[in-house]
Amino acid sequence: MTGIGGVEMGAQAARSRALAVLRVRSRALAVALLPAAAAVILLVGGSTGHLAGGGWDVLRWAVSVLALLVLAAAAGVALVVARSRPAVTPTVTVAEESAPDLYRMVRDLADRLDVPAPSAIALTPDCDSWLEDRTHPAHGPPPAERHDDDLAGPGGPAQHRSAAAPVLVIGSPFLWWMRVGELRAVLAPVVAGTGPSAHPDIAAARRFIRGLDAAVAVASEGRRDPFSRVACAGLGWVSRLLLRSCRGHAAEMERGVAAAAAERAQAVDYGLRIVAQEQVGLAYAGWDRLLTRVALPAWRMGRWPSRLDVGVVAALTELSRRDRLAEGFASRLGERPACDLLEEPGVMDEAVSLLAARLFHGGPAETGPDWSPVGWEEYPEEVVDRTWRTDAARLHRVLDTLGVRRAAEGTAPGTDGPTLARVLDHLTTPDAAITVTPAAGSDT
Repeated sequence: MTGIGGVEMGAQAARSRALAVLRVRSRALAVALLPAAAAVILLVGGSTGHLAGGGWDVLRWAVSVLALLVLAAAAGVALVVARSRPAVTPTVTVAEESAPDLYRMVRDLADRLDVPAPSAIALTPDCDSWLEDRTHPAHGPPPAERHDDDLAGPGGPAQHRSAAAPVLVIGSPFLWWMRVGELRAVLAPVVAGTGPSAHPDIAAARRFIRGLDAAVAVASEGRRDPFSRVACAGLGWVSRLLLRSCRGHAAEMERGVAAAAAERAQAVDYGLRIVAQEQVGLAYAGWDRLLTRVALPAWRMGRWPSRLDVGVVAALTELSRRDRLAEGFASRLGERPACDLLEEPGVMDEAVSLLAARLFHGGPAETGPDWSPVGWEEYPEEVVDRTWRTDAARLHRVLDTLGVRRAAEGTAPGTDGPTLARVLDHLTTPDAAITVTPAAGSDT
């Protein structure tokens, strides 16, 4: 199924699964109201004289107390589910003032797809892009109380956020490595997802599931007093039970949304998207290698590279120019890079690099004396040289433990300092005389 029919089929499947999730919520509410309904029946029967007697009076009081307890517990669970802050991905917010061209491109893409435009754009230090719902009140603090998980890029926090549209989260390696056309093609299926997300049933089902997930997180927090521990245990049990009941329907709902979005996006840059997927894999490989081989040693030394995105572009560009198999990639380097859509790409790259250090290494959220940025120009001296010196000092401590005190050739007597000559002198074996023994019966 292709075209409009495929879009409608995927959206209809997502809506039916969303209704199934909402039915789970309705059943949970009905179960919570059952004791209250039984108590009402017993009270009405007692007042009319149909259910009179000592046994009925005891049952009436017991069921009434049980109904009050169940209603109180259900109200508490519902309050926690509604008010708990759902998990949000730490990102760098891109204000519209700092990237007007990027916002214009995304809105034009949404117009071509005939879907609502995302309410805001954010960057993440990852090779992925997605839509994230941040309509919960806890995700929209006043400007003076910006949440730590949402770092502001140049231009301050994003303004004029819509009340319903999700936020478009873009992987920063894509923005620096891809060309403008490639980025638009890759983002088309993601932006197309705002269409199904705007449906009330799908939005309500997603809010319910995120609330349950947040309630489980609240229940997992350590509590000292016994009453809080018992309450959290009950909250966690109910929330996990509801999540298990919704799990299959929620997964199928998201598959339907993704299928509808992918089908709708085929009308926009479909051929270019196939080519751009090659760049996605290349960017992922380069980003992973940069973080593990280059950034991680610096993070361990209390320094964080401040231009990670520029570094991955430089590495992939050099690979494209050197590798004969990448000759096709080199021709695209003359096109406009997507990072030109930002007004201050350097400032944004620095913010993303700091966030990457915080996420992947657990570094502080702000720069300090023991946590300072390092540029690529200073990297060899500040990181590589210090790493070698640290490893050399560790090796010399091992030699000291082994009792190696030989002076290197050409050095003053008694010189046992931590030099490379000392290591080589220890590892070099003296020349041994090689004696050739003729084989038996051979002529000599």
